[in-house]
Amino acid sequence: MAETVLLLAVKKIGSAVGKEVTTQFTKHAVQLTELQGSMGRSMTELRVIHDFLCQMDIRSRGNQVYQGWLEEVCKVVYMLEDMVDEYLHLVGHQHDLGCYFFLKRSFKQPRYVLSLDRIACMMKETEKNLAHLYQTKERWVLTTNNSDLTSDLSYIIVQKPRDLANISRSLEEEDLVGIEDNKQKLVEWLGDGDLARSVIVVHGMGGLGKTTLVATVYKNEQEKFHCHAWISVSQTYTREDILRQLIIEISNQLHVVLDISAMDMACLQHRLKSFLQEKKYLIVLDDVWTAQVHNDLFGALVPNLEGSRIIITTRNADIVHFTFQERALEMRRLSKDDSWELFCKKAFLKQECPIELKDISEQMVSKCDGLPLAIVSIGSLLFARDKTLEEWKKIHNQLGWELINNPGLVHVRNVLHLSYIYLPTSLKCCFLYCSLFPEDYLFKRKKLIRLWLAEGFIEMRGRNSMEEVAEGYINELVRMNLLQLVKRNSFGRVKSFRMHDVVRELAVDLCRRERFGVVYRDEDNLVESLEVMDERRMIIHTLNKDINQAISNARRLRSLIVLDKKMPSSKRIVPLIADNSRYMSILELSGLPIDNIPDAIGDLFNLRHLGLRDSKVKLLPDSIERLSNLLTLDLFRSKIQELPKGIVKLKKLRHLFATNVHDRSARNFRCHTGVRIHNGLERLTKLQTLQALEVQHEGSMRCLGQLKQMRTIRIWGVKGIYCEGICEYLHEMEFLSYLSINANGEDEVLQLNRLNPLPTNLKRLSLRGRLAQPGMLLGAPATGGQNNHSLYAVRLSWCQLDEDPLPSLSRWSNLTYLSLTRAYIGEQLVFLQGWFPRMKELYLTDMPDLMRLEIHQGALTSLQELVLVNLRGMTEVPPGIEFLQTTLKYLTFGEITEDFLTALHQCSRIGSIRWRYSIGGETVCSPVGNPHLVPVVQPGLRIRD
Repeated sequence: MAETVLLLAVKKIGSAVGKEVTTQFTKHAVQLTELQGSMGRSMTELRVIHDFLCQMDIRSRGNQVYQGWLEEVCKVVYMLEDMVDEYLHLVGHQHDLGCYFFLKRSFKQPRYVLSLDRIACMMKETEKNLAHLYQTKERWVLTTNNSDLTSDLSYIIVQKPRDLANISRSLEEEDLVGIEDNKQKLVEWLGDGDLARSVIVVHGMGGLGKTTLVATVYKNEQEKFHCHAWISVSQTYTREDILRQLIIEISNQLHVVLDISAMDMACLQHRLKSFLQEKKYLIVLDDVWTAQVHNDLFGALVPNLEGSRIIITTRNADIVHFTFQERALEMRRLSKDDSWELFCKKAFLKQECPIELKDISEQMVSKCDGLPLAIVSIGSLLFARDKTLEEWKKIHNQLGWELINNPGLVHVRNVLHLSYIYLPTSLKCCFLYCSLFPEDYLFKRKKLIRLWLAEGFIEMRGRNSMEEVAEGYINELVRMNLLQLVKRNSFGRVKSFRMHDVVRELAVDLCRRERFGVVYRDEDNLVESLEVMDERRMIIHTLNKDINQAISNARRLRSLIVLDKKMPSSKRIVPLIADNSRYMSILELSGLPIDNIPDAIGDLFNLRHLGLRDSKVKLLPDSIERLSNLLTLDLFRSKIQELPKGIVKLKKLRHLFATNVHDRSARNFRCHTGVRIHNGLERLTKLQTLQALEVQHEGSMRCLGQLKQMRTIRIWGVKGIYCEGICEYLHEMEFLSYLSINANGEDEVLQLNRLNPLPTNLKRLSLRGRLAQPGMLLGAPATGGQNNHSLYAVRLSWCQLDEDPLPSLSRWSNLTYLSLTRAYIGEQLVFLQGWFPRMKELYLTDMPDLMRLEIHQGALTSLQELVLVNLRGMTEVPPGIEFLQTTLKYLTFGEITEDFLTALHQCSRIGSIRWRYSIGGETVCSPVGNPHLVPVVQPGLRIRD
């Protein structure tokens, strides 16, 4: 666990050792050489300690001496990290500015930068501390010799899987509630008469009862097979050991006596094949962690025609795809009713819950969020307590503490800790980071990725950008069920997710023990504890006190995220941070009523993320140019209209959000505006996101051709005469994924024909304004070099087309999202058979001339949401809407007329589709069936990834 801290430090030292020394440091060459040598030796020492900690992760971690030693390691590493940041700032600033006087001035003002001599002296002291820690480890923590190593490996290979099995079977058969369908499905798959060997994968997060379900079926069905075996697989398994276990179990059933101790891999495989060749066998591989098991073991498991079955239980959903299995069973969390039934069974022995305890009991069941293991454990804990409201309230209020400390809940801790322990070190940081946010916090993929990036959690992998690597991290945590998927966007990427409450409680405890970060809430009264804590990260959930109390003692704070938008004295926060936390790398203050950013912001030389979204800031100080490490500058929906000239000196900047929002519904033409950026934008060559640029003159567009890394760009105030150059520059952006072009005025005609063929990787396109020759622009070429399947989302606004755009758009066969707002002035739109087969969301807004919308059978066959707003010319329900009944989930008619409402109530074609309408500002739900209440739809919904 502490290895996460070491990994970050090793990466940072590596960047410092490789830092080029400029000619301005000639006089200090000796000190620099010695200093870099010292850093290199420290990095080597930390790598060894890191490897040692990774090995300890699969041993007992309850040793108190070991935990104390870990704390001392973290302290030294944090001090080392601070020194490296000082060094990088000194050398990096000198390198960027090229001003020798700055070096002299920095020596005279140690308040800002320590001298090289001072850093070198502290590095030597750190080397001594690391050496002392090594000696302490050898003396008190662990002495490793060959016999110990053999013993440890034996434990890992043999004993560990047995322990895992015991942990996994911590639910009894009687604790299985609401799984009858899953049980029946398993029994059917085992005995369906199919003679071909088949593999069944049961997957889901730890604690759902996968192993208990399979064990129940295994026990009842095993006699129907010639031989059977149950093998628990750890992440550190060896092929030889698994094969030996299989042979031992099966040979015992067949009454065959064998000595396999001297057999090599080839002999083991041959022997196992000979046993299984003509046998109908049942083998369970329990708690599999990696898809590599398929390659390692399946060659020895004979694919005979005897009706054999292999069952795999796993927390990793990847295994389903890797093994190409159609017989996959996903264990899901219990429903509210099943959760309550299971809780009452354990807490009251199937009796009714007393009325006075019902509310508090429901709150605790809700906390478990359908996780059977947590419900059983907490229910059993409460069964042994007095059945009084006072006692149960006490348990509820300290439920987090109980999960961490109560011996009766050890199974919950063990099961969920296993998922964490076997994560790669880089993913452990990301997982722990999520736990610092509040319960039920809804994470957005892109926002979290930018924070991870600023923290330094992301490692480069080949040609992929770090943002792409981070998205892979999220997908992996979702597949491992450590994060819970909430929503995917229309083309399948993870959009939002949460962390299970019980998982979060255990992760928060890990954060606290490792000093990874701290959560600040008024009710926790943490002010006193911060005086002695050396926290690196703080997320403020609620704060009614003076902000100075929360951060004045956290001198080494690296990240501060404020979620309390009503926090008092928030205007003082930036000066306080500059005075007290000079190593700050993340300052996320979105939503706070801050109207001024002082010059002191420039002193935060380590800052990588500055979030001022939804603030009242109108100007940024010129000192912003000193933030040479800044990766993300988020000014979205602030009051800033022009950025300082020095913004172009931020050469590491990757994401710039600076859109002014005037109309959140986006139905007015100038609903948004961008910011003005002075000459030099082309110097920001690492920029990937630019939202949004306000065009001042044609010259301000020439810089776009140098921004080769751009993924997302929004441009406002575009004139027709600029379009030819814009199209040329956009084609230089090979990674461009999202493009939004907005005309200067309603009558401005965008000459964008040269944009076709569209950039190869473009997935989302938004155009606002009149279009010249829209058919040429919007139509995907039927043949040619362009990948005409790459575009997924299109939004057209204020185009005022007199030609039906659907025939052109229908050639983009992979479109999943389409929004037309004031885009068409014709009277009819017809969706023909075969058009838009993957479309999931369709929005038609503010087209008063449209009189008829018709949907042919076989069109829009995947549509899930249809929103029709302010189509006042329509007097009848769209013919063919009945063809959407099998897929449509949300149907909204907005701002309709009384005549249309009458037609709506009289229409029988809608059938069982759930719908709602708004008229006169009031939203009314469908009286048909059981209407699904959906959030109020903003007709100007923007294309969001």
